[in-house]
Amino acid sequence: MEEKVQRDAGEEVAHASLPASVEESAASRPATIRTGAWSRQGAVGLLERQDVLGYLLMLPAAFIIFSFIAYPFGWGVWMSLTNKEVGMSWSRVSFIGLWNYVHLWTTDGVFWNAVRNSFLYTGIATAVKWVLGIWLAVLLNRMVRFQRIVRAAVLLPWIIPTVLSTIAFLWIFDPDFSVINWTLRWFYTKLGWGYVKGPLWLGDPTLALMSVTFVNIWRGTPFYAIAFLAGLQTIEPDLYEAAAIDGASGWQRFWHVTLPGIKPITVVVIVFSIIVTFSDFQIVYVLTRGGPANSTHLFATYAYQMAMVGTRLGLGAAVSLFMFPVLALVIVYQLVYLRKEHR
Repeated sequence: MEEKVQRDAGEEVAHASLPASVEESAASRPATIRTGAWSRQGAVGLLERQDVLGYLLMLPAAFIIFSFIAYPFGWGVWMSLTNKEVGMSWSRVSFIGLWNYVHLWTTDGVFWNAVRNSFLYTGIATAVKWVLGIWLAVLLNRMVRFQRIVRAAVLLPWIIPTVLSTIAFLWIFDPDFSVINWTLRWFYTKLGWGYVKGPLWLGDPTLALMSVTFVNIWRGTPFYAIAFLAGLQTIEPDLYEAAAIDGASGWQRFWHVTLPGIKPITVVVIVFSIIVTFSDFQIVYVLTRGGPANSTHLFATYAYQMAMVGTRLGLGAAVSLFMFPVLALVIVYQLVYLRKEHR
């Protein structure tokens, strides 16, 4: 009993000898800890909310899109409404409204030639690439030996840089040293038909447009083929077996099993190809630069000629923006189709 009384008295003395600051810090420590815990819990709680976390994750992508897409696009729209030229000071630049668009629409014959070429170039190239891509994908899907080597070789035209492969076609289409013309001369000589020089592939307006379209088909078909091949490998073999048991022919199996099976991939690939082909620049610029006599200009090459070569930046921006409605309609169609497919 005496020991307990002495121990209690010692604790009271020790407590009385503590400084007031120590007592205050000891009293406030639990509140500080609780406040830090609550703040961490609040931050974690915000991150667990899908609306907050979604916006945070989208910030880097939104910054990139705004900096490299939205801002240049807005600047191009503004420039198309002015008389801006290369080297012109901004004090002399004036707002002219839709005059550039009206000028292109009413008086510029080369612009309408570029419109026609863009639609022909895109339509023919996309249709041929779709047919050749499906045909090549079916062959690759049936191949058993050397699958990896052949598939890698098929991808080479699409992997090689566009400018590098197009420069090779400059030699192929050369009027004097063309391998095509040399073969024609050799063939005519062997048959005794005399000497033939061969066509001017890049010097004739019709042949030049056919040549650049051929190069685009050669380059883009492997992309179609590999994409369709991936779609073919997702189709269940049981569907083909069931169709064969029902007496369906090979064409009927292709039409009713293969095409519906790769339809989603087909839509995405074709839409992507239309966007890239419609705004193509490198192939035409390297091969013809829009010639001969402005006969192979597309939207992109004519916009470059007007803005950079002709120094009329406002007019060139207006030419390039004429592509926007077409590409916007294509993108909207893709989004509507994909949303409908996922319902």
